[in-house]
Amino acid sequence: MNFSDLIEKKKQGKAHSEDEINFIVSSYMSGEASDAQAAAWTAAVYFKGMTLDETVSLTEALGKSGKIINFGELGDKIADKHSTGGVGDKVTITLIPLLAAAGLPVAKLADRTLGASAGTVDKLEAIPNLNTNLSSGMIVNQVKNINAVIASQADDLAPADKKMYALRNEIGILNSAPLVASSIIAKKIASGASNIIIDVKYGSGACMRTLEDARELANLLVKVAKRLDKSLTAIITSMEEPLGRAVGHAIEVIEAIEFLKGHCDNGDLAELTYAIGAATLLHMDLYNNDAEAVSYLKNLVHSGRALEKFKELIIAQGGAPDVIENYDKFTLPAFKIQCEAKKSGFVQNISADNISCAAKALGALRDGMSKPVDLSVGIYLNKKSGEYVSKGEVLFTIYANTEESAKIAQMYCDNAFSVSESKPSRNSLIYKIISTKDEDENV
Repeated sequence: MNFSDLIEKKKQGKAHSEDEINFIVSSYMSGEASDAQAAAWTAAVYFKGMTLDETVSLTEALGKSGKIINFGELGDKIADKHSTGGVGDKVTITLIPLLAAAGLPVAKLADRTLGASAGTVDKLEAIPNLNTNLSSGMIVNQVKNINAVIASQADDLAPADKKMYALRNEIGILNSAPLVASSIIAKKIASGASNIIIDVKYGSGACMRTLEDARELANLLVKVAKRLDKSLTAIITSMEEPLGRAVGHAIEVIEAIEFLKGHCDNGDLAELTYAIGAATLLHMDLYNNDAEAVSYLKNLVHSGRALEKFKELIIAQGGAPDVIENYDKFTLPAFKIQCEAKKSGFVQNISADNISCAAKALGALRDGMSKPVDLSVGIYLNKKSGEYVSKGEVLFTIYANTEESAKIAQMYCDNAFSVSESKPSRNSLIYKIISTKDEDENV
């Protein structure tokens, strides 16, 4: 086979065989195919798409390109929650300890900050000394000991996916459904998860900008998982606005801790955390209806058991647990700028895209895998959609380390908020839930 010929084949919209897919992945991993060739092939896939058979083959090739974690007798019980990424999305941090407190063994391989989304790994590393670079053995032992782990993708776990994911980010191809689906499920193959929950986001702050694209991805995830004998539930949710009030790294961890303390029982962060948590319990056949599952999860939060599980996770991964009670233990930024509303009214909308641009201006987002991020900066939304704000009242707060970056961020944030006299109607964040347990694949 010849890599250039396969690029041309995909440019013509023709389907690859399983052998050709394996050749593409192995050639890129061995260095026989250059980054430029892999980028050309990836771009061809972006424009021409892939069949279900191709996507399944690519998923298997990526997932089996390195080690696969073996949890032994826990194998069929391991759960993993994944999000396609969004602005202010800290649900992994609120949900993983909550599910672990519910008795579910959860092994989460998380990502770093890419594109418009702040990654869970960077957020957690805002906790002093916390280590996310865990070996396969460390991941298994931690799950067996405390039911929960959140780790970065080790070099020996789906290394082909890691390399191709970085390439996709460099060339700006993050929203191709077959490439996204294969990347997500490949990581789940490597992580040993048998029960997968995927939060598929759509909107101005998501890689899938439209509901139609999100539905396409969700359906593809379910179909690929079925073909690979994985149990998967996809939850399609809105990312038109930032999730929660905090956008950044340390600031998002603090908001997640506040949730786990039972201080954030209302609002979109609580809505989505409990909804995905309940969907997971139903997926695992532990509850029969949402109401009972949500009630159980709320009890775990308000009893302190979920927070205690998060503390156990921090200690197990070498972090400083005193951040839970003393937020000054986080690295603090140089400037705190409270920005006032220019007029009175109800907040109609907060553009996730503009808030993401503000976060990038502050240094909270990276352009490439090797670029550093500033874990201390961020934006706090003092007012959310549907809330009333008086002229001169604080609308949002910027945490910055330079005056220049703060000015740019404020410009984006000013443009992000829409305020008018009428109170807006509020829609559910959740559009639809589909699963491999559904009878019809074409939901």
